[in-house]
Amino acid sequence: MRTFNIKPVDRSLQSAIQEKIDNLNKPQGALGRLEELALQVCLIQHTLEPTLTHPCHLLLGGDHGIEREGVSVSPREVTWQQMINFTRGGGGVNMFCRQHGFTLRIVDVGVDYDLSGVDGIIDRKIARGTRNFLYEPAMTAEEFDRAIQVGVDLVDDCVSEGCRVLSIGEMGIANTSPSSIWMHLFCHIPLQECIGAGAGLDVHGIRHKYEVLSQAVVKFCGVDGVNGVNGGNGQVAKIIQYFGGFEMVAAIGAMLRAAERHLIILVDGFIMTACALAATRLYPAAQDYMVFTHCGDESGHQRMLDAMHAKPLLHLGLRLGEGTGALCAFPLIDSAVRMVNEMNNFDNAKITKYF
Repeated sequence: MRTFNIKPVDRSLQSAIQEKIDNLNKPQGALGRLEELALQVCLIQHTLEPTLTHPCHLLLGGDHGIEREGVSVSPREVTWQQMINFTRGGGGVNMFCRQHGFTLRIVDVGVDYDLSGVDGIIDRKIARGTRNFLYEPAMTAEEFDRAIQVGVDLVDDCVSEGCRVLSIGEMGIANTSPSSIWMHLFCHIPLQECIGAGAGLDVHGIRHKYEVLSQAVVKFCGVDGVNGVNGGNGQVAKIIQYFGGFEMVAAIGAMLRAAERHLIILVDGFIMTACALAATRLYPAAQDYMVFTHCGDESGHQRMLDAMHAKPLLHLGLRLGEGTGALCAFPLIDSAVRMVNEMNNFDNAKITKYF
């Protein structure tokens, strides 16, 4: 696997940043989470005057072999149908990108359909879907490396255009299944508590999903279950490779490269939080660059956030995916940056500082 040079944010300016925030003409701490966001953004960019230039959104598509086991209420053709819909501007992700001024890149990393001739889709296809991890690894080591590199290259393209804010979304039927397994293995949370309805499974469907995923985990871990999984980057990468989707591994590569290049990373819902979890198990310092934008309604999302000590900005009952929650939260980041750049301070405003 490619190595990344990800360092914790440089905190040498933290006192100066905090002093600037505290001296804005408001009661100390009166803007709550916006003040925390402003501090984080300033630390990421190592400046007292942050900017949010050329925000970009990556929409990554891929299919999953485990879908063949009936773990999703949606059939796999919905993946390619939605990918085409996105090129026509008809998805939720399109609307929010237009609203908030994000450049949208729609990327086929592993959709089980020939999208090579569709205008508006970037072709980075590794294979037509992953293998079925109930029986074998979802991808080979070589495919894993290629997927990581897809994410790296996409981020470099965004940075070359002046991007300083990156959000990532996904389109892939059944990708809550690998997300649940990653949550289970990386957080040591019982598998049953990591599995939810996905796109709309009923109680029977959730039970079937649990049985399938449980069999897959036992096959991977052996009789010791999660206790038989050793630590270390090699084992983390093996877990990601064994269960992940191409779009998910590309998202991990994008997050790690974005952290390496000191971008602000907007983390979306359950699937993207699972990717962030995997990325930070490989490189813990990457979390310094992540803003967790919302807690969705998929079962286990809040527990995964709690395991990462992450505080989401929003809880709107979202479970669409596509990165839509991250896009909805962007105005809060914008407000935090405007606060630190545009609000007057007590001295200039000639207001008595009373604390």
